[in-house]
Amino acid sequence: MKEFELKYGCNPNQKPAKIYMNDGSDLPIKILSGRPGYINFLDAFNSWQLVKELKEALGMPAVTSFKHVSPTSAAVGIPLSDDLKKACFVDDIEGLDDSPLACAYARARGTDRMCSFGDWVALSDVCDVTTAQMVKREVSDGIIAPGYEPEALEILKQKRKGNYNIVEIDPDYVPEVQERKQVFGITFEQGRNNFKINRELLADIVTKNKDLPDSAVRDLIVALITLKYTQSNSVCYAVDGQAIGVGAGQQSRIHCTRLAGSKADTWFLRQHEKVLNLPFRKDLGRPDRDNVIDGYINQNEEDVCADGNWQKYFTEQPAPFTAEEQRAFLKTRQNVALGSDAFFPFSDNIERAYRSGVKYIAEPGGSIRDDAVIECCDKYGMTMCFTHMRLFHH
Repeated sequence: MKEFELKYGCNPNQKPAKIYMNDGSDLPIKILSGRPGYINFLDAFNSWQLVKELKEALGMPAVTSFKHVSPTSAAVGIPLSDDLKKACFVDDIEGLDDSPLACAYARARGTDRMCSFGDWVALSDVCDVTTAQMVKREVSDGIIAPGYEPEALEILKQKRKGNYNIVEIDPDYVPEVQERKQVFGITFEQGRNNFKINRELLADIVTKNKDLPDSAVRDLIVALITLKYTQSNSVCYAVDGQAIGVGAGQQSRIHCTRLAGSKADTWFLRQHEKVLNLPFRKDLGRPDRDNVIDGYINQNEEDVCADGNWQKYFTEQPAPFTAEEQRAFLKTRQNVALGSDAFFPFSDNIERAYRSGVKYIAEPGGSIRDDAVIECCDKYGMTMCFTHMRLFHH
């Protein structure tokens, strides 16, 4: 396939639209089902790069969930505890523990379920049946993988009345060293960001605490590779091999840190026994449960526990999840890793990170206030590495 005509570009008025190789060669993909659009392909190609690099860096199957050209989460295939399975809505999946790829999907799709609604999924490995079964029941725009088991492909083709977007990519495809794009009719050209993120990148530990266990190295690599494909400015919290809070596209870094931190907090609080045991009505769908859980934790648009409201969601009125209970629970969450795509200019970022259990940090360094940031890390006994490499992505 030399080119693929798209229905339209970013918006319906942007026509004609297509994807093709500039040198006239074949596209490195096969479209097995559906008709992906412009934004679908932006998500597909960015998300594929992320999981491919995670697999190469850590040697484990990797999955990411993308929305609007940024990851909601990314994860590697580490088994889930029973509580984690319940928090991710996968406690009913048979054979989950036997598939590292399915475990990675459960983590990536289960982290920020509200933001993952209508996502694009990328798998580092051939899609197996267990993973396909989980993807099938979620609201999703499409999937990209290096291959699909025959039965898994048939399961996925049943989504959206046979119109689910399924893309297969050549895992051996290597793009040109130079990349180009146009803005306002003007062509930009740059070398691709082929910088490798690995353990050596974390060698310069600048804090008094030099402790950096293998689990923290893994989580910092997950955070940094996630950031490499997240719209900047961006900050990522990670733990247990998964990104648990991504703050993307904010003009101020502290706003990234707050946004990602609030998502990380919500992720942790989803695992509290009060949330795990909410008495949902059996007729309440999965997306609605996600919205209600978010409301129960964050008390935002609607008090879901109030008279007149709770009856819509629960079989009995749940007790509110108080701020005191939440603070006490979050204090038990420790050993979180935090990555930043550029340096922290002020120590307020560290103060906010500490509230979400951060103990390990990786950032480029190079601010005139590095000393103040390091001092704040030392105050909390954190370990911080300077990577000396910015990871902006636009």
